[in-house]
Amino acid sequence: MPLVSMKEMLETAKAEGYAVGQFNLNNMEFTQAILQAAEEEQSPVILGVSEGAARYMGGFHTVVTLVEALMAEYETTVPVAIHLDHGSSFEKCVEAMYAGFTSVMIDGSHFPLEENIALTQKVVDVAHTLGISVEAELGRIGGQEDDLIVDDAEAAYAIPSECDQLVRETNVDCFAPALGSVHGPYKGEPNLGFDRMEEVGKLTGVPLVLHGGTGIPTKDIQKAISLGTAKINVNTESQISSAKAVRETLDANPDMYDPRKYLGPARDAIKETVKGKMREFGSSNKA
Repeated sequence: MPLVSMKEMLETAKAEGYAVGQFNLNNMEFTQAILQAAEEEQSPVILGVSEGAARYMGGFHTVVTLVEALMAEYETTVPVAIHLDHGSSFEKCVEAMYAGFTSVMIDGSHFPLEENIALTQKVVDVAHTLGISVEAELGRIGGQEDDLIVDDAEAAYAIPSECDQLVRETNVDCFAPALGSVHGPYKGEPNLGFDRMEEVGKLTGVPLVLHGGTGIPTKDIQKAISLGTAKINVNTESQISSAKAVRETLDANPDMYDPRKYLGPARDAIKETVKGKMREFGSSNKA
């Protein structure tokens, strides 16, 4: 099955009351694990690729080639989108599009509203011509993901009227308002702004995106989905389970040096983590 944009899968998820997970790629084992999990769960899936991860893996073209080759090898039947996570510029978004990405996020959240709108509109104009979906962000989501670091003092909740303006003027396919989630592990309990989430969902009408899906209690995930969240991003949880498996395998086998012997268990751990999140988000058996 060819790679698809995430527009249709998210609109269907929103209409049917579940969310599709974006699971970030960090290397080949992550890619294998996420694709295997999606097929076993019969779940649509979004493969998130940050600019830093793309550099580590050999560039945008390399990532797309790896994903397509594995999908052919695994005879993947579920819908798969490959999505640029936190695209830093118009140029990077276009570079990803022409490498074969089927979806991009343009993160203009650090700009003033009008500048964010103008940048997002520019990306949408190119992407929609090519049948590629676009995600935008407003407000500042705290924590660290890849090269992106936002400390607590800089984190800011999105203003609903500004969210409505951005979505209306840009025609983005989905929207990530900053509503209290963070990238990376939480310090204390997550505190999501559900009232504001509900208002943004009603004003914009588009599928909402929840960044920082690791560590959010299931009841909060379910409430966010009920308020129009149709895409939930997970990376840290997969990374933690992967690292734990490597440590345990090497601790138990101090003379081990074949990477396949310790990265295999890491891949299995990632797969089980992803399958668990798919069930939690309600996307299993929705392909």
